[in-house]
Amino acid sequence: MNTIKQRKIHNAFIIDDEQDICFLLSRVLNQKSFETQCASTLKEAQNSMNGKDPELIFLDNHLPDGLGLNYIKQLKREHPSSKIIMVTAHDTNTDRENALKEGADYFIGKPFSRDMVNKLVDNFIN
Repeated sequence: MNTIKQRKIHNAFIIDDEQDICFLLSRVLNQKSFETQCASTLKEAQNSMNGKDPELIFLDNHLPDGLGLNYIKQLKREHPSSKIIMVTAHDTNTDRENALKEGADYFIGKPFSRDMVNKLVDNFIN
């Protein structure tokens, strides 16, 4: 009997107002068997994620309608099994500490590499 090994499909949500970041993250994640969805504002993310529990949430800090940092606790409350990765160009020790203190599981400074995202994703799915 011939058996075909199927890859598990994972889900990720990207909240970032930069389309190129959404595109890059989606491409990298798609290669890792992730289905992705993007939102460019916190409000759009909240509406789009209603009733969904993505395994990974990539969250930019500086968004048109607020700071992602202030949204982490709400995301954790509404999606307790999701891992939150803060993604920001403001990569300071203070920003990193604040994000982790608020509940982010990981912090990536922009610009980031494809390899960095691959290693991060591998840690979460393995």
